[in-house]
Amino acid sequence: MKHLTFAIGFLLVFSTQINAQIGWRNDGTGIYANETGLLKSWPETGPEMLWYFDGLGDGHSGIAISNNKIYATGMVDGNGYLFVFDLSGNLLNRVQYGIEWTGGYNGTRATPTISNGKIYILSAMGEVICLNERTLDVVWRRNILNDFGGTNPPAGISESLLVFDNKVIATPGGEEHNMVALNKNTGELIWSSRGKSTRASYCSPLFIGHLETPLIVTQVAGHILGVEASTGNLLWSFPNTNTHEIHGNTPIYANNMILVTTAGQGSTMLRLSNGGRNAEVAWTLPELDNVIGGLVKVGDYIFGSGAGGRGGRAWFCVEWETGTIQWSEGGLAVGAIIYADGMLYCYSDRGEMALVRPTPEKFDIVSRFRIEKGTDQHWAHPTIYQGVLYVRRGNALMAFKIK
Repeated sequence: MKHLTFAIGFLLVFSTQINAQIGWRNDGTGIYANETGLLKSWPETGPEMLWYFDGLGDGHSGIAISNNKIYATGMVDGNGYLFVFDLSGNLLNRVQYGIEWTGGYNGTRATPTISNGKIYILSAMGEVICLNERTLDVVWRRNILNDFGGTNPPAGISESLLVFDNKVIATPGGEEHNMVALNKNTGELIWSSRGKSTRASYCSPLFIGHLETPLIVTQVAGHILGVEASTGNLLWSFPNTNTHEIHGNTPIYANNMILVTTAGQGSTMLRLSNGGRNAEVAWTLPELDNVIGGLVKVGDYIFGSGAGGRGGRAWFCVEWETGTIQWSEGGLAVGAIIYADGMLYCYSDRGEMALVRPTPEKFDIVSRFRIEKGTDQHWAHPTIYQGVLYVRRGNALMAFKIK
């Protein structure tokens, strides 16, 4: 019986690991709750680099992981490719899927989404491609800008596709078809939402499924939108704009409250009522104006960086319920943030990776090291999987042992 119990336990763990699926900021939150036993400090030179690959081409997109394979996109000679690796960094396959962005800060933007044996990619040119995960054959494809009257944002579509139930959610930003739900197996239109008829604006949407009225929350050029997930009906909206219409962060949800942060405008906390059908502003904080680095909620606090507006280029700790700033400190250039096993991982846009204790008392940097490999900007969000920290910078993907 002891051996049988061990075997069943091993199989359960093994099955969980094999079927684990990691996408944009893990599940959109930036929280890697399944990671345990991670290092609480690093050597001065940083954790051990297990491997790196420097042939991805141009891009700022994150990685996806499914069935112990790593998926990354990059642009080579103007074309987008899906790269497939095993966990040891061996390149297993490379598949071209279409043209990518060459209009400045070149390369791929969106992180692939993997669901039920299919890979969903949204190119910066509006092409949605569904691939069979096993064979990498194209199942279906369509262009949301052409098909739904959308206008590409100035820096190219950057939305990582939201997939749930039988739907793929995308935001063409068209006047009639502002947000659409496509059948994830065929690409056919399920519903279309007019929203506020404003251009898409880089945001990867949030799905809140447990409410009485399940919601999709996103940001478009001039508004925050709350859309009924089953029908596409617009339930509520709030004006939200900035000079360049950059809204690059997925909202954060907890306890009937939704936090939205954006460059210039800062952060807005919404409080839901009536099962999600209504919302009101709970507080605003102009100082916390993150551009594309995301925020994380740890306990009762939010952690992340500001873009240099009223609060300056600093890192923040803010109380979730009230919006009260606990601290605002420099010492590290601003950038992307994720959380795992009691620690913050802050990847600055100047190329430093820092390990930080999430305390409301101070910006407590424990360890830091420089990301030396790769090309161009340090913008891609890092990923953690099975004790390995994955960092993408332009043409390079690096794997560091942090357990």
